[in-house]
Parts: sequence; C-alpha cells; structure tokens
Amino acid sequence: MIYVFYLLFYGFIVTAALGLLASWVDRKVTARVQYRVGPPLLQPLTDIVKLLGKETLIPEGASKAMFIASPVIGLASVILVSTLLWVNNVNPSSGFLGDIIVVVYLLAVPSISIMLGGFASANPFASIGASREMKLILSYELPFLLAVLVAVIKSGFSIRLGEVLAYQAQNGAYAGSLSGILALAVAVMCVQAKLALAPFDIPEAETEVIGGPLIEYSGAGLAVYRLMKNMLLFTLPLFLIILFMGGLRSGGVQIIWSILKALGLVALITVIRNTNPRVRTDHAVRFFWGPMTIIAIIAVVLALAGK
Repeated sequence: MIYVFYLLFYGFIVTAALGLLASWVDRKVTARVQYRVGPPLLQPLTDIVKLLGKETLIPEGASKAMFIASPVIGLASVILVSTLLWVNNVNPSSGFLGDIIVVVYLLAVPSISIMLGGFASANPFASIGASREMKLILSYELPFLLAVLVAVIKSGFSIRLGEVLAYQAQNGAYAGSLSGILALAVAVMCVQAKLALAPFDIPEAETEVIGGPLIEYSGAGLAVYRLMKNMLLFTLPLFLIILFMGGLRSGGVQIIWSILKALGLVALITVIRNTNPRVRTDHAVRFFWGPMTIIAIIAVVLALAGK
C-alpha cells in the first residue's frame, strides 16, 4: 500500500507539479536572456490543460495502436523512475538490490517512446526525427552509464540507491571529489541530450524537421508528451542529485540547500540551452563518443583509485 501512495503522490502528483515548475523556470530564464517578460507561473499547466481539451487526430496510414500507446509508455516510465527516486530519497532503506540499474533502463524509455511515436505516425519528417533520436540515444548512453558507474564504485560497488545516499551522508557528496565532479559534468551533458534541449535538440529541430517525431501529435497525445518532458526536467536532475550531491533533505536549513541544488541544475541546463547553437548529428555522436566518454573513463579510473 505504501508503494501505491509513493506512486500516486510522489511519483505523479509531486513530480508533475515540480516538473511544471521547472519548465516555468526554464521558460522564464530563457525569456529574460532574450529580453522578454516570459510566461506567468501557471502557463505550463495551462498549456497542458488546453491540449487535453483539443481533438486528437490520427494521421492516415499511421500505426494507430503504437501512435496512441507511445506517449503513455513514456509517461509511465517517468512516473516509475520518479517513484523509485522518491522512495529512496525519503527512506533510503526501502530500496531494492539493483534499483540503480532499473532506473537507468527506465530513463531510456521516454526517448524510445518518442522514437516509436515518430515511426508510428508515418510522416517523413517524423521518421527523420525518430532516426535522429535513435542516433542520439546510441551516442550518449555509453558516457552516461560510465558516469553512473562512478557513483557505484565510490559507494563500494553498491547498485542500491539507498546505499549510495547513505555513503554520501557519512562521507560527503561525491561531487566534492575529482572523480565525482567529472562524472557529474558528463552526466549533465548526457541529461541535456536526453531532454533533447539545445545544443542537442536535433530530433525536434523546428527549422529542419518541424518538430520531428511529434509533428503529427495533437490533443491528448501531445499533452502527455509535454507532461512527460516537463516531469523529466525535474526527474533527471533529481537522479543526479541522488547520485552525486547527497539527495534532497527536508530537515531545517537542509531544505534550502535541497532547493538550491535542484534549481541550480535546472538553471545550468537552461543556460547551456540558451548559449549554444544546435549541433549536427555527427558532431553530437563525436562529442559523446570522444571527449565525454574519455572524461567519463578518467572519472572511473580516478574512482577506482579512491580520488
């Protein structure tokens, strides 16, 4: 019963609320960088509600079942990931062996769901965007896994999120060590690609493929995808905070430090998005398989050496 409560309250309601807030921060900062006022606080929620009230159109020739199911699959995976993260963050002893591996695999599902939705829509622009998404997944997953491996090594080869948090509570956050800060830097760039934000907004490039995999989506389907992306904007930073920054704490002054950690990562992602132009697919692949993988391997070696 307790897991149902975590699933509905923390996994969906709290994460959706914080995801919409993170989306507002992202849009507000972006607007201020461009000398605009930016949207009101409730604009991300208003956008979702407005889309839910519109008709869902399914293109002719599309694979209807996959077209409808893809957004739901992506949203379900984000809810499961956020539930696992909240369970471990609130009560580190309630996790299970291998939950880090489960979280890493589930975090790949939203990108795969976007890819499936694109291919299912039978639109040439959507297919191009979906193929770009596939190449991007193949490029960033290796350095992302290596960055996660650093946290596993530093916690004594534990693959439980609760033990990673418990080790940091006793010995300090991994981001305070050389291997930890290198792994965190690599993970932030991988998160930028997972969110398909500039400079890695290659799959949905408006000026090239007019939204890519999401071009045919409207109404409830597009609303679910938007909500999934907003929730990811909080869930992915939360995963990095748990792995490298000691998690979120609610006691006394710790709550301020927790808010600063979450806001800091969202602000960093927004700044990277607004200060870098979109790169080409081959450049992104070279970037992740080259410098990012090398830095991640160095971080793994340093972690093995106890640095």
